[in-house]
Order: sequence, then C-alpha cells, then structure tokens
Amino acid sequence: MEFTAGGRLEVRIDPSDVGKRVSVRRLSDTGARPETFTDTVGVLTSWTGGVLLITRRTGETVRIAESSLVAGKVVPPAPARRRGPAAGFEELARVTARAWPPVEAEPLGEWTLRAASGFTRRANSVLPLGDPGMPLDDALARARAWYEERGLPPYVQVATGAEGTQEPLCAALEERGWRREVTAEVRVGGLAPVGDLEPGDVRLSRSVDEAWLRRYNRSGVPGPHVLGVLNGGPSVWFASVPGAGGVPAAVGRCVVDGRWAGFMAVEVDPEQRRRGLGTAVMAVLARRALEEGASAAWLQVETDNRAALALYEGMGFAVHHLYHHFRSPEAGT
Repeated sequence: MEFTAGGRLEVRIDPSDVGKRVSVRRLSDTGARPETFTDTVGVLTSWTGGVLLITRRTGETVRIAESSLVAGKVVPPAPARRRGPAAGFEELARVTARAWPPVEAEPLGEWTLRAASGFTRRANSVLPLGDPGMPLDDALARARAWYEERGLPPYVQVATGAEGTQEPLCAALEERGWRREVTAEVRVGGLAPVGDLEPGDVRLSRSVDEAWLRRYNRSGVPGPHVLGVLNGGPSVWFASVPGAGGVPAAVGRCVVDGRWAGFMAVEVDPEQRRRGLGTAVMAVLARRALEEGASAAWLQVETDNRAALALYEGMGFAVHHLYHHFRSPEAGT
C-alpha cells in the first residue's frame, strides 16, 4: 500500500474528505518496539474531536485517533465485481425488498417502515433508501414509536460494501448505541448457468402449502403474516422435492421481477444433504424464471452460513454488498 510522495509518508486527508473512501496507516497502540503500524481501508464517516471513524465494507466501524495517523489518502471506489450482472445498490435493494414484502408498510420520507408480526427481520425493519425528511434522531424516534405500537423491536436495515451504500448511516447508528445483530451478503450471478445445473424431481407451485411450510424451518406457526410475506412479490414460485411422511426433502422459493430472479428459503432435510437437492431446486426455479424473461439472479445469505456460502460460490454467485440489521438500544432483549 503506497502512501509516500518523494519517499515520505504523508497524511493527505482532512475533515473535508468525510464520505469518501480512504486508506490510512496509523501507529498501533501496543507499546511494542520497534513501532508497528495498522492499515485501514473504508469510508471516512466522521472526523470530529480529533477522532476519525472509518467504516469498512463489512460494516465494522474503526475509531482512529488523529494523533496516531502517519499516512492517509483518498482512494477510488471499490472496483466493480468481475462476475455477475451489473447492478447499482439502490436497484438491487428495491428488488430484494419487493421479493420479501411486509404485511404492513408506511413511508417516513424516503424511508419505509415495514412490519409483519415479527416474521423475519427483513420484513420487520426500516428500509432507509433516501432522506427521511427530518433530522436523523427524530426519524429514529418516529421509527421506535411505530414499532413499539406493534409490539416489535425497532430494527434498521443498513447496507455497506458497494458504491452508493450506507456507511455513514451505519456509523451513525453505532454512535447512538444501536447494536448490529446480523450481517448477510447479497450475491448476484448469471441466471442461465443456474438453469444449466442438474435438475431432479422438483415440483413447482404458485402458492405455498402446508407440506412446504413443514420443511421451511423459519415459519413457526404459519399464520396470515407468514403467508402474506411468502406469497407476496411480483411473480412468486415455490419448489419442493417429495420426501417421506408428506414432508418435502427440500424446498425453495423464487421471485421473478423484471430481469431479476431472487432465490430464497432454500431448505434441505439434514439427512438428505450432499445429494444435490438444493441445487436441483434452484435449477428448476431458474429455468422457470428464464421462461419469464429474467436473466440475472440474486440471493441473500448470512455470513456465518458456511455451507450455503460454499454452495453459492460454486454456482458463480459473487458478493455485491452486505446488509446489517441494527437493533435499537431501547428495545428489550
């Protein structure tokens, strides 16, 4: 990492660079001799009181004392991903939101307050795509009150790691004590290669049924709010592989929205794993999406789901950005 000009380390950033992507080198606070250095790359989200906040693409915010800086510079935005379809953050954020719709939604400026009786954080969190039309603290207070009226903990869904994502909001929430609970990757890829994978005995349906829900492990008691989320979306398909006792061996869900096909709720019986059932479900869903005119694919996977990450990496899905759910410090445990 090159910081020098004419052989000298230089700090070539200042508070006017807040909001830009930077790379800095600082003295490590270890007391070791000889002195050691630490490099940090991310979005400079604030510079006040002699402290810099830099938000990495993972959503982690790093606090750096200005006095510890030995070098720093503005760097270009993260390079575009080489695999997968081209997509801006806001386009993909809106597509993914339409594929997992809440039962109830209310605008707050350009934010959307979403609720579905607590079924998944995605359907029960603020989607802040734009300006809420008021100061941030007022908007967060309005959001807290809205969720408390519904007996739900307030969450905000914030994205990092791509051009146009929300590192400043991520840092602002952390500064206010909001706690990050979950981080997931949004991955994109070509749809045709998924459709070329080996299909199997997979059945498709336009609506979810009781058998499908028995395999899907997040539904709990399938009340109207669960069905409302799962059946919602522009063009929804459910896939299932027949299994023992009337419970499918594998299930999946796909939502087709223009050029995009989103894959969700892919679940396989633990005793039937490593037999290609998840791949077969996605292949058949992809073929149906291709018939409807889609060409690009996306999915969301939590960063600690190693098995799913390996599967999707092998299918050619590349990380586009990350999203995080932050919980209000006033919410109960």
